[in-house]
Amino acid sequence: MQQQKILIKELEIGGRMMQLETGRVAKQAGGAVLVRYGDTVVLVNATMAQKAREGLDFFPLTCDYEERLYAVGKIPGGFIKREGRPSEKAILTSRLIDRPIRPLFPKGMRNEVQVIALVMSVDQDNPPEMAAMVGASAALHISNIPFNGPIGAVIVGRVDDKFVINPDVKNAEKSEMHLVVAGTRDAVMMVEAGAREIPEEIMLDAIMFGHEQVQKIVEFIEDFRREALELGLAKEKYVPALAEIEEDLEAAITTRAMEEIKNAVQVCIAKQLSKKDREAMLDQVKENLLLEFAETYPEQEQSIINILESVEKKVVRRFILFDRVRIDGRALNEVRPISVEVGVLPRTHGSGLFTRGQTQVLSVATLGAISEEQILDGLGVEETKRFMHHYNFPPFSTGETKPMRSPGRREIGHGALAERALEPVIPPEEKFPYTIRLVSEVMESNGSTSMGSVCASCLALMDCGVPIKAPVAGVAMGLIKEENEFAILTDIQGLEDHLGDMDFKVAGTAKGVTALQMDIKIAGIDRDILQQALRQATEGRMHILAEMTKVLAQPREELSPYAPRIIHTVIDPDKIRDVIGPGGKIIKKIIEETGVDIDIEDDGRVFIAAVNPDAGKKALSIIQTLTKEVQSGEIYRGKVVRITDFGCFVEIVPGVLGLPGKDGLVHISQLAHERVDKVEDVVKEGDIIEVRVIGYDNQGRLKLSRKDVIPVPEGFEKEKPRDRDTGRRPRNSNNRRSNNNKPS
Repeated sequence: MQQQKILIKELEIGGRMMQLETGRVAKQAGGAVLVRYGDTVVLVNATMAQKAREGLDFFPLTCDYEERLYAVGKIPGGFIKREGRPSEKAILTSRLIDRPIRPLFPKGMRNEVQVIALVMSVDQDNPPEMAAMVGASAALHISNIPFNGPIGAVIVGRVDDKFVINPDVKNAEKSEMHLVVAGTRDAVMMVEAGAREIPEEIMLDAIMFGHEQVQKIVEFIEDFRREALELGLAKEKYVPALAEIEEDLEAAITTRAMEEIKNAVQVCIAKQLSKKDREAMLDQVKENLLLEFAETYPEQEQSIINILESVEKKVVRRFILFDRVRIDGRALNEVRPISVEVGVLPRTHGSGLFTRGQTQVLSVATLGAISEEQILDGLGVEETKRFMHHYNFPPFSTGETKPMRSPGRREIGHGALAERALEPVIPPEEKFPYTIRLVSEVMESNGSTSMGSVCASCLALMDCGVPIKAPVAGVAMGLIKEENEFAILTDIQGLEDHLGDMDFKVAGTAKGVTALQMDIKIAGIDRDILQQALRQATEGRMHILAEMTKVLAQPREELSPYAPRIIHTVIDPDKIRDVIGPGGKIIKKIIEETGVDIDIEDDGRVFIAAVNPDAGKKALSIIQTLTKEVQSGEIYRGKVVRITDFGCFVEIVPGVLGLPGKDGLVHISQLAHERVDKVEDVVKEGDIIEVRVIGYDNQGRLKLSRKDVIPVPEGFEKEKPRDRDTGRRPRNSNNRRSNNNKPS
């Protein structure tokens, strides 16, 4: 039997060793790499179909990040007890893997490629998403799949003004940013970040710092492939049949189509046509050209369509790159007209309608009790989330008809980006004890709806009265690049996104960046392009913030009348059982009686959510009554509930919900200063009297005194206590003879 060959190589990343291994498992995959980073283990496989898929006009790449709960020693919840649909974190990580590698496959390739990252063990100090991204690059590189990589990827944090690579849990909690940088040896391919209002200059430095580490990983993966080839563990690259167009056909059509489409674009620019009118005009021109050339080339219809699309792309790009004019007539750094409205929905807790050109988003804010926070059943440290943003993209927003299904990867990605942009300004639970949900509904789409949802959601939060730290706005930047010439576009619309080379979204406050995301379609960009894009993004963001704050400059002072009021109190953790009661009996009674929602934390924090303020106060009063700890020396006004020969019982804490209150005994000797022969001479059942708590007896029962809180009668002389040995009261001092006066 042939001896098994295994290749293992190590590289230090962020002060810890990352290990790549191939040859031991999954040997039938196109390329399989087992990545170990600390105790985090991820198996990444890359496989390609042998034949190209017919009829496709795009590259069929699928990236799946598969979480297994055994990786953190958990059994899945629910009845079935196995993993179901991927978590939001898994979907976002799948996108992280996809975005930097997709531009590096040969143009025109139609063989289906699938990358699967299987998370098998998780050490929280060593992020599995980074292991998966590096593993995907390595698996593709050692496989037979055509790939113009490899890439590397790292997380950059900033702790105590210093950049940290792949921060552990402790540093991640203190970090001012969570920045993912992926790229090749020569250029940055993808950036994604959440930050606490970081200045653009620092963000740029962080990106370049991350790219330095990326270059080391790229070199490491290249060495890994070389050694794998020597051991027969890597494959020679397959040469695919690329979808190409005949040169003669392309030349014949391009010359004729260029002039027609150029004239149409000039009309669009001159008349500043809307998206629909512009599309109608360009589609009509291309349809006429298709009919004309289809007569000469009847079997080349799809090729003709592709050539016409290519010509349109070239024309629009040249107007931008050389004439410095965009198809809607704007300058390169100009933001489309903005319209802002708040409070557009009368019964919601807060709403904001943000319109920028023909992109329009309506966002709605809803407040709930802490118990309504989202439960996370995943591999991360966090188990719950109290701030959520959800993004919906219905087909009518683009004037189309499509089936309405559950959110896809794009919707989840856009929702997470806006959530990341707003999270740094959300008040902490201690200051604002609410669960907050935002929903962004795209009303119209013509580019950058994700940044539109950031603006609309910020308006909804302020309309709701959420005391956010500062307003947040977002803008999407584009890029047109031909060799050494490039143009940065502010606030790109749909056509510029489709025909351009970059989609760079930047969100933040007036102080700095809170989130950014960059996707590119070319083989990377350098520092100069990034710097100019960030500078223009700052100008665009400030303009948008100014338009937003004209309508609503700061959060409303009062919450919506339809939003619940949260009353926060703290009780002794030992008293929690007194509020909950056996089987939850008492807390259910409180909720039924008042109509509020009650959340009790293990540390004794109590949150009462009530739309009706009086109901909230009533619930608070009941809880305070149930948990009231009676202290010695306190004075109470109570009701006489029972008379006995030796005193009376006074209820000082009334009962609630049919439960008995707290009472204590006023002994007959504590009813008055003077001697009392009969209790009824002083009090009667039902009387309201003031008493002081003077302690507890041996059985833990309260002892009360009325005598301690009433004035001493005029002329009354308090009796001296009896001598324990003789039982006699001492004589007054003025009748007692001093030893100094004894006769000799």
